[in-house]
Amino acid sequence: MVILGAGPAGLVLGNLLLRDGVDCVVLERAGRDHIQNRPRAGFLAPNTARILERNGLDGGLRRRGQEHGVCEFRTEDGRFRLDYRQLGRGEPHTVYPQHELVTDLLAQFLDAGGRIRFDTEAVAVSDADGPTPSVTVRDVDGRPARWRARYVAACDGRHGAGRRSLPPGAVRHHHRDHGVSWLGLLAEAPPSIDAVGYAIHPGGFAGHMARSAEITRYYLQCRRGTRPDTWSEDRLWDELDLRMRAAEYGPLLRGPLVQRAVVDLESDVLEPLRHGSLFLVGDAAALISPSAAKGANLAVLEAEILGQALIDALVHGDTEPLARYSERCLTHIWRAQEFSHWMIRLLHGASDAEGASLFRDRLRHSRIASLRTSRTQQDWFAENYVGI
Repeated sequence: MVILGAGPAGLVLGNLLLRDGVDCVVLERAGRDHIQNRPRAGFLAPNTARILERNGLDGGLRRRGQEHGVCEFRTEDGRFRLDYRQLGRGEPHTVYPQHELVTDLLAQFLDAGGRIRFDTEAVAVSDADGPTPSVTVRDVDGRPARWRARYVAACDGRHGAGRRSLPPGAVRHHHRDHGVSWLGLLAEAPPSIDAVGYAIHPGGFAGHMARSAEITRYYLQCRRGTRPDTWSEDRLWDELDLRMRAAEYGPLLRGPLVQRAVVDLESDVLEPLRHGSLFLVGDAAALISPSAAKGANLAVLEAEILGQALIDALVHGDTEPLARYSERCLTHIWRAQEFSHWMIRLLHGASDAEGASLFRDRLRHSRIASLRTSRTQQDWFAENYVGI
């Protein structure tokens, strides 16, 4: 078994296969230090925590993860908070930075004798419709090599070799550009709110998400095509203060901005998630906007579904779960996409591509009012906010 990519999906899958005696190798284009220090998403859904627990992969999560269950909305009509731990199914998120989870999963994989090749870029997957597909790779020195296996799991993202190797017509590609861009900022500063903060402002959306006691993630809606270095640090903090309504609710705790990146909010889904012996997992299977923190959680769920199906096929000779992998995952993916799309409509006005729309703004105002006042709407929000 060849696994492309050493993110949460690839490492969860590798650990599951190794535990049941399935020979596998993980090929990762980056170095070990890079994947263990790359700041990414940090909100784990309850089901993700359960998956890690039942597979014995939750050691670090139990020791260092922090329960979180409150979000705060700031609008022109004031602010309100939702304690979603007390709504819907009564479940919280766990805040645990993704690079720490990757570090845990990698250590457990290597301690169990797992094989991983860092600085090894997969170039193409060939013969996926045959009995033994092959993966062509090149290492950090540019030297080519080839790996053969019974199955290949593409956990290498939307631009990885897995997607690139799909022949024309092998899958259907559904794509949606939401016409919204965010400037993502990582600040060496304590959280300023004891909640996930969503600010809806005439100047654009702003978001506040704690990562640890010393690190906070911020988002600022920006024009499409904005460069990450366009604004100075002082101007960025001033804009965050403005949109988060710091004059009314207290100033933000400032610190150095150690990372900037512009994210264009897009969604896509491939159907089916399999071509012969090649399986798509995580962002290789479906890209989801970061508006509802679903990406890493979907990746872990899909890795468990695929891992169990591969074990059934390779250890027990039962290929039926493998045949149903795509169908099972797509059910969860489309539900997550629907809620992500709802969140985008909740947090943003009409996009630049759509032009100003008073009708859209009035709909958004009504949606926020319902979320503020309706227990039924709040329960629906809570269930979908933490669910997959």
